[in-house]
Amino acid sequence: MSATAELRERFRSALMPTYGTPPVAIARGDGCRVTDVDGNHYLDLIAGIAVSALGHAHPALVRAVRDQVAAVAHTSNLFVHEPGVELAERLIRLVRDPGAGVTGAAPDTDVRVFFGNSGSEANEAALKLVRLAAGPSRDYVVSTESGFHGRTSGALAVTGKPAIRDKFGPFTTDVRFVPYGDPAALRAAVDDSCAAVFVEPTQGEAGVVQPPSGYLHAVREVCDNSGAAFVLDEVQSGVGRTGHWFAHQADGGAVPDILTLAKGLGGGLPIGACLGFGDYATAFAKGDHGTTFGGNPVAASAALAVLDTIESEGLLANAAETGALLAERVAAVDDPLLAGIHGTGLWRGIRLTRPVAADVQEHAAAHGFLVNAVTPDTLRIAPPLTISAEEILEFTEALPSILAESRPQEEGTAP
Repeated sequence: MSATAELRERFRSALMPTYGTPPVAIARGDGCRVTDVDGNHYLDLIAGIAVSALGHAHPALVRAVRDQVAAVAHTSNLFVHEPGVELAERLIRLVRDPGAGVTGAAPDTDVRVFFGNSGSEANEAALKLVRLAAGPSRDYVVSTESGFHGRTSGALAVTGKPAIRDKFGPFTTDVRFVPYGDPAALRAAVDDSCAAVFVEPTQGEAGVVQPPSGYLHAVREVCDNSGAAFVLDEVQSGVGRTGHWFAHQADGGAVPDILTLAKGLGGGLPIGACLGFGDYATAFAKGDHGTTFGGNPVAASAALAVLDTIESEGLLANAAETGALLAERVAAVDDPLLAGIHGTGLWRGIRLTRPVAADVQEHAAAHGFLVNAVTPDTLRIAPPLTISAEEILEFTEALPSILAESRPQEEGTAP
């Protein structure tokens, strides 16, 4: 029995079957590459689902975590620690001043941060913040069909995926779903009894689905006209993934009332953040919300290292440039199984003409590439922001062979 087979069998026996049994058992990583327990090497084009922004074992991240653990690893929220305060200050600066040519929140806008451990927790905080700020007269929330905001009860309530949502209802929040990217449907659903609108700048779990241009501005307008809070879930899109610090900054600065982050923020360490703007910055009072581990010194130090490195190594520009190269080279592939590629920066969906994404994922791994079959007909590509042009070309040059091996066998058709 191989080391992978043995570990997978132990996994099946010891863990609840919420993930099935993953096919690859990763032992270690270096840069954009990982090695499994049998010594096989892969180019990682998933990055822990858009989490490992700096790749694996980046010296800056290793140093930050090591040094902080050696100083103090945990304080709880009963005490103040420097990394947490500094990280909150840094995020506030980035939403106000994202860089040349990009519009952020107004410099005098009050912004405050709550730290949790995940995207779900960031969205749970957003839901509580909305309920508290809105008051009892605003008794429902609007979200989008096929949207994903997490699997805890509150976050699941605003997740528009019936297959994972319906079996766990009823929920305590009244949520009304509208088609994603449809401003008219949104306007029809939102009135002065609506507490908030939850949207993603691009729907990651739906297959990296982009809305029409100007959609976030339309959401902002609907919320301004109704008094509902605009909650923007950038758990997957934030922290450089699209070539901007935050995806909404590429849409002419449609600033939300509440912004949620996680995934890439910690570079692999668990951290989530809920940022409140204006009145939503100070709606929480002492005792209204809390967490034992959220924003602990180690996770906060890791996040600071991620932000520092993205800036010092020019990774926003790298995400834009290598993402454009990926899109260009994939679009040039002529294969009947390939329908196209969409997305922004290093957050892309490769569309297939048939629902065989799982087969393509399997054949890609056999060629040494880790990709994610996010829907039956879409592969999600979200590599570390450190990926090089040479590594992108490595994948795109192998893609025709991967697709050819993945095509369904038809009578009289060679693979």
